[in-house]
Amino acid sequence: MFTGIIETTGVVKDIIISGSNRTFWIQSAISTELRIDQSVSHNGVCLTVEEINENMHRLTAIDETLSKTNLNSWQPGTAVNIERCLQMNGRLDGHIVQGHTDTTAVCINTIEKDGSWEYNFEIDKQFANLIIEKGSIALNGISLTIFNVLDHGFAVAIIPYTFQHTNMQYLKISDRVNIEFDMIGKYVNRMMQLK
Repeated sequence: MFTGIIETTGVVKDIIISGSNRTFWIQSAISTELRIDQSVSHNGVCLTVEEINENMHRLTAIDETLSKTNLNSWQPGTAVNIERCLQMNGRLDGHIVQGHTDTTAVCINTIEKDGSWEYNFEIDKQFANLIIEKGSIALNGISLTIFNVLDHGFAVAIIPYTFQHTNMQYLKISDRVNIEFDMIGKYVNRMMQLK
């Protein structure tokens, strides 16, 4: 997985053609920091590092890759954008949120629970298949857990910390919130629709 934030650029130093494959030697400021078998993005194409030699690294593109990318046009001297994969060496709090709002929901009820709050929301029924009991959802960008799932709505519980540190404390009945459904759920839903 990558972020699209380019780490450095490299330069194609040599190209070796073997059958339908092309092997590239790339010189870059991070070549010596790479490791063999590492996946690295080159102009947005994920390729495997095969060898490291001084300030260069080697990778091979097969016919399938060459037919769907611009790697066939690379020549010695071509500048290449390079990005290492996203590091997942820390905690991933909440859930994966892309920041792509799917729809809005209307707050239909709030209940103070002697130290926590319950918010009930109504959504268009067409989105009912994207909410599940104990599933994840983002409301106004906040990662929350769904419960009390209905055909047209759901509830979430808010702890004091979340209440005090987000805009949930200002939410009133009939207010709309941005909704982003769980990304994995959306992919599963799409696959089921295509069957």
